Amino acid sequence: MQNPLRSIPSVNELLERPELKNLVDRVSHNVVVTEVRGFLERLREDVQSTASEMNIPTPGELAERIADWIVKGEELPLRPVINATGILLHTGLGRAPLAKEAVQAMADVAEYASVELDLATGERSQRVAAVEKLLKELTGAEAAAVVNNNAAATLLTLAALGCDKEVIVSRGQLIEIGGSYRLPDVMSASGTQLREVGTTNKTRIGDFEAAISEETAALMRVHTSNFKVVGFTEEPTLAELVALGRKQNLPVIDDIGSGALIDFGKYGIHDEPIASVSIKSGADLVLFSGDKLVGGPQCGIIVGKKSLVQKIAKHPMMRAMRVDKLILAALAATLRLYRDVTVAEESLPLLARLSAPVENLRNRAERLAPQLAATAVIKQAEAIEGNTYLGGGSVPTQQIPTWCVALTPEELNVDDLSKRLRMGSPSVVGRIQQDRLLLDLRSVLPHQDGVIVEAVSRLEMGPGQSSPDSPPNR
Repeated sequence: MQNPLRSIPSVNELLERPELKNLVDRVSHNVVVTEVRGFLERLREDVQSTASEMNIPTPGELAERIADWIVKGEELPLRPVINATGILLHTGLGRAPLAKEAVQAMADVAEYASVELDLATGERSQRVAAVEKLLKELTGAEAAAVVNNNAAATLLTLAALGCDKEVIVSRGQLIEIGGSYRLPDVMSASGTQLREVGTTNKTRIGDFEAAISEETAALMRVHTSNFKVVGFTEEPTLAELVALGRKQNLPVIDDIGSGALIDFGKYGIHDEPIASVSIKSGADLVLFSGDKLVGGPQCGIIVGKKSLVQKIAKHPMMRAMRVDKLILAALAATLRLYRDVTVAEESLPLLARLSAPVENLRNRAERLAPQLAATAVIKQAEAIEGNTYLGGGSVPTQQIPTWCVALTPEELNVDDLSKRLRMGSPSVVGRIQQDRLLLDLRSVLPHQDGVIVEAVSRLEMGPGQSSPDSPPNR
């Protein structure tokens, strides 16, 4: 029997095929050669690992498949996803989805825009001026600055106010969040000396007062948004910290983490600090994220006393952490929506999904279940009641009621079903629970229900089947 490896054409032979020749001008010679070599290497590995005889495609078929693979590989690495996990601020899926107004604002300034130019005078202007005005209006602060995320806001604030000095913080608030971000490490990187006081579960205002020395630069409170200590606990109120700060002439920094511009209690989300309340309570600086409860683009927001914000803005690291015109445009458009809470609830996807009545979710789940059950790959689809979480490191102990469609596959195992939906077009991401794939409608927009049915309908039956145009395993 002839060795099937000998039937595999050479790189040069394939490069002479018109399907690949046409790609050289469009992509580049190096890219095409690299992809052809990699494709052939994977094909050889598949041939060697296959016990039965394997039919090798003709050079023309191979060239066509490789060309298609290269074109698909040139697609953008970020793909749109239907979030059926139920987690509204899913970090892996980009946290808060943007309002249409924010997306349009980014598109409007994608080319030239008046980023640092006052069109009335022709003089140079401050790039955050428009956003600062909105933040001052919504929070009651004297001034505002915007950087690329809240970690940067913390780092920059500490570097500007506490470098080579001490900043006092409760031991129970030395948080770690996703990506191994630890507050003590950030404080160290800023040049600030951490002075932790109290214990994990109990810290009193007296602990802060006893730790103050000539080396103290600021008092800091950090919202423990991603965990909660209950039981025998105590911590100083913001009012107590502010009073102590005034007495000792020390600024009080309030890092509220996820950050909110309105009260989320009406959506069943409690105990999340509101930026305007912190300012009204006397905090000198308030730090929070723009892409969590605010529902805007990724950024870190600093609001507070004008003298302190100006000091932060003049720090050399500010230029390394500032945001670009797209973020500023999206943030400004998002903030404008908050001028009318009713408009914000209708326009901001996060608020719209949080405020969706449970009965509406139930009706959608009961309509969607039989449609999914009718597809070839689904053995059973059941509308079930459940609970989900906000996500993004916010209120981990507070559940949000929801309705899901629980899918039991016909022949695929549940992991394969989940993977195939993730890899489909559009990508649908659910969550696995008790050997069923749950599609949680709390995070799915109503118009996406039909798209999900189409995505499931397109799935193939066999766990090992692949499209004729699919490349060897990567």
